[in-house]
Amino acid sequence: MYIVYSVVVLLSMQSFMSCNSTKFVGEDELLLTHSRVTSTDSAIPVGTLAQYVKQSPNTKWFSFLKVPLAIYSMSGTDTTRRVNRLLRKWGEAPVVLDTVMQQQSIVSLRQAIRNSGYLDAEVTARNTVKGKKVKVNYVVTPGPRYTLRHLTYNIADSVIDSLLRSSYLHEGGLRVGTPFSVNALYEERSRITNWLSERGYLYFNKEAITFHVDSSRQEHLADVNMNIGLYRRSSSEPLANHPRYYIHGVTYHSPSGELPLRARTLDINTLLRAGDTYCESNVQRTYSRFSRLGAIRSTNIRFSETPPTLASSLSVQTAVVADSLTVRGTESATPISGMRPLYADIMLSQRKTHSIQLQPEGTNTAGDFGAAMSVTYENRNVFGGSETFTLQARGAFEAIKGLEGYQRDNYVEYSFEGKLAFPEFVIPGISRNFQRRHSARTELLLSYNRQNRPEFHRRVFTGTWRYRWQASSGSVGYQYDFLDLNYVSMPWISDTFKHDYLDSSTNRNAILRYNYENLLIMKMGFGFTYNDGRHFLKVNVETAGNTLAGAAHLFKFSKNDEGQYKFALVAFAQYAKVDADYTRLFTLDHRNSLALHARIGVAVPYGNSSILPFEKRYFSGGANSVRGWSVRELGPGRYRGSDGRIDFINQTGDMRIDLNAELRTNLFWKFQGALFIDAGNVWTLRDYADQPGGVFTLRSLYDEMAVAYGMGLRLNFNYFLLRLDLGMKAVNPNYTTSREHFPITHPNFSRDYALHFAVGLPF
Repeated sequence: MYIVYSVVVLLSMQSFMSCNSTKFVGEDELLLTHSRVTSTDSAIPVGTLAQYVKQSPNTKWFSFLKVPLAIYSMSGTDTTRRVNRLLRKWGEAPVVLDTVMQQQSIVSLRQAIRNSGYLDAEVTARNTVKGKKVKVNYVVTPGPRYTLRHLTYNIADSVIDSLLRSSYLHEGGLRVGTPFSVNALYEERSRITNWLSERGYLYFNKEAITFHVDSSRQEHLADVNMNIGLYRRSSSEPLANHPRYYIHGVTYHSPSGELPLRARTLDINTLLRAGDTYCESNVQRTYSRFSRLGAIRSTNIRFSETPPTLASSLSVQTAVVADSLTVRGTESATPISGMRPLYADIMLSQRKTHSIQLQPEGTNTAGDFGAAMSVTYENRNVFGGSETFTLQARGAFEAIKGLEGYQRDNYVEYSFEGKLAFPEFVIPGISRNFQRRHSARTELLLSYNRQNRPEFHRRVFTGTWRYRWQASSGSVGYQYDFLDLNYVSMPWISDTFKHDYLDSSTNRNAILRYNYENLLIMKMGFGFTYNDGRHFLKVNVETAGNTLAGAAHLFKFSKNDEGQYKFALVAFAQYAKVDADYTRLFTLDHRNSLALHARIGVAVPYGNSSILPFEKRYFSGGANSVRGWSVRELGPGRYRGSDGRIDFINQTGDMRIDLNAELRTNLFWKFQGALFIDAGNVWTLRDYADQPGGVFTLRSLYDEMAVAYGMGLRLNFNYFLLRLDLGMKAVNPNYTTSREHFPITHPNFSRDYALHFAVGLPF
């Protein structure tokens, strides 16, 4: 019934908005309610032509609710009243059909389609009027598309002519027999310009490339002549070949007069090498490499045909040339015949080296309130190579309610973390050329976490050696965890907790025992990410315990009472884990977008482990999963928790599936809205007696997928986003009655809702 009510409310809102929308439309005016572009030829991609329509209807929330227009229409005619002014400010005035803009749209559409090769195309506007409202349909009649019949080149610059004919014209570009379009000519001009900028032509301008086109209407053919003119530096100088450059030398500046980085770091982050032909992509890569260094605030590269000179004083912005610094590959090069020498001058401005940050926090764990404080010290240039050292100390306190039989009722946590990051591969024997080709980062981390709860005390020691690097495109990234060591110690467990859960004969014994024992996890992992703005893919693979297992068999390590091998008197975990996360973003219009998301993870314990460590188990529910459930309240499978004190362990699994769809819209100011549908669950791969109904089978997959729906409000400040999502259960696999099975038709708000506050988007 809840979903029926929601639909009725939305339809009622839409009806009200529609009826009231013409309140401020004049007698001789028409409210533009709909505008679209169609074509008599299905081959025309009309979706790309909407951008040429000059006038669009009023803004729609979620692509169908004209809320801003409705808000404006609620105002009165008396603008001296504050409430009317506010409603008009928050709302949006009705868009009245403008025939001048309609004619401009026809012209723009016709030009756009003709530029695509349909030189005889025509566009008409069809207005459908109903009352004081109008729908506009721009109809494109493209006619036949022209074909490129002849292509000739007239290149006045002999060197460029030789380069293009010997290489570029064989690699790609325009081809005789392909569909003709003006857009293809523009693209060809840009490609040639970029191609030449990679081969020494710093000052080549695409305006030097022109085209002359002859067309035949009877045969629908086009003949193209491409012209590349000569170079003229100024109107007073004669025409000549375009200058071609090589890098003769590289120097470095700093406003402070002292370079912030040592020579080796400058070398591996500078892609401009003495003796190399000028290459624009190497300039951009040099900018990118220096911008990722924490010690550098800004970078500016200037080129000159004359050697740089020492600044006369420190007040000059370019400061002092580090003429005493010799960087490998930046010394003066031998002159290259046919090219002019070019000097690169790199200005590096330093960021503040030291910083201290205090960050207070408020916590709320299942209704138990607390507070935390962290202090972070950062040094961005430890050894003169933009190495970053971070030291963080954190303390937390939480008052726990509802525990009986325990001497203490508070939770206290202390943690210390130290991280040292190098902006390169830290690998013995690796060459500088290899470092220069890869934008890499090496991270070393040590941390200690001390947790004191009324039920138990827990200590966690972590040590990590990790590499991160990116492909030259910037859209592909990699991560390799060379060594990730976690040691978990349980120095004290209360007698009450032991009696109730660990030493009893209840069905929770096995899982709880394993997760409240000392444990060593030594893993290796590899990660891959791809992000082009529309597609986001992340894949991680990790394995743990294989090296220790091999050593245990070879050297006959001792075993504990459970038959597990021990290393340094502690049992070690052994498992394999694979995770894949994919997001696809569709832009519907300038205010609305659709995000689709899928996440799948599988972890298999084997060898020295029969159960996954708690930190590696999957959970469902929460702000980034199936939002109709709170975190760790869903699954595994049909399992239904009954003891909130320890079900956070039982409601975990070895496998996870999350499927999400979210319609996002810009509301007003910095507020955004969302409508979402989530589906998913977690499962175990083994039939544990402690989690009845939790094992995964293909036969029961459909019946055990939980489904939720809801809406969200977001406050987007660009650099961070605050999110409030209200989720409702739609299909509940953990049911006891038919009404609980399908909450979408038998809603109970107090039972079926979950409210989530989070920072950042869910995916």
